[in-house]
Amino acid sequence: MGSWGGITSRPHRFGGVEFRFGRVELGHIHGDSLADLPFPKATRDSLIADGRAERHHVLPDTGWLSRRIRSESDVDDVIELFRLNYERISKRRSGLAK
Repeated sequence: MGSWGGITSRPHRFGGVEFRFGRVELGHIHGDSLADLPFPKATRDSLIADGRAERHHVLPDTGWLSRRIRSESDVDDVIELFRLNYERISKRRSGLAK
């Protein structure tokens, strides 16, 4: 993700590493076992329905989702979720989406 324009990382307030695009958090990773990402609820619901994620482990009624990392293929899936969020926020910032 470091090669995606405008992405920075820093320690997350609840542990792990947080990734930001400007002032917007794309999500964070807790160690090597769990990623949490914010999406609009409709997008979150679709990702969960497709089996790509689950409701957030602490905040299940928000737009946040969680993705457990148990294997190498899960790492690829987490990167895809971060990329999806990056592209969504990039469009919003450029005025192409709301």
